[in-house]
Amino acid sequence: MITDVCQRISRERGINSVVLSGGVFMNALLVAEVLARLESAEVRVYRHRLVPANDAGLSLGQAAIAAAGLNTNIIEPAVS
Repeated sequence: MITDVCQRISRERGINSVVLSGGVFMNALLVAEVLARLESAEVRVYRHRLVPANDAGLSLGQAAIAAAGLNTNIIEPAVS
């Protein structure tokens, strides 16, 4: 189902890249199958290499967004 949806969107929208993320992609068998099928359909696949695809990666992303907001004054630091 994952590869079918990605391939359909690729055809309909002219997008030839996909990013795989989320805890489901901690499953090595699922990742291997999806990668093989998408690469054979000439869809470029991006995925996690240095950060886990599960909640740890999500937490890191949230921290990065918060840090960027602090640096641009979008977010005000909490004052004790």
